Amino acid sequence: QVQLVESGGGLVQAGGSLRLSCAASGGTFSSGAMTWFRQGPGDDRVFVAALEWSTGNTYYADSVKGRFTISRDNAKNTVYLQMNNMRREDTAVYYCAAKSGQAVLFSADYKYWGQGTQVTVSS
Repeated sequence: QVQLVESGGGLVQAGGSLRLSCAASGGTFSSGAMTWFRQGPGDDRVFVAALEWSTGNTYYADSVKGRFTISRDNAKNTVYLQMNNMRREDTAVYYCAAKSGQAVLFSADYKYWGQGTQVTVSS
């Protein structure tokens, strides 16, 4: 049973930084994709960033390009989301998700999900 546990959320001022972590266990992570989604109040869950485990390829939503960086620690089976120059519109619950095969943008294609971590950006 694959388990994903997010951590690192919190309150930050606009322009500040946070780093989210997603620790994965219970599965093989040499292939597949690890992806961050976020869901603001009243909004759908949307793609933020993805990393393909075997190739290291990364993908970003336009809204976060240049500000967010997804990375991994193979030894710890952990994926990180470094968020810099944060904006109020980044306020959301952030979810880590995993799937086999290539990364995709659609949340419905992901089988495994973490519990989510709240990120709030104040002005």
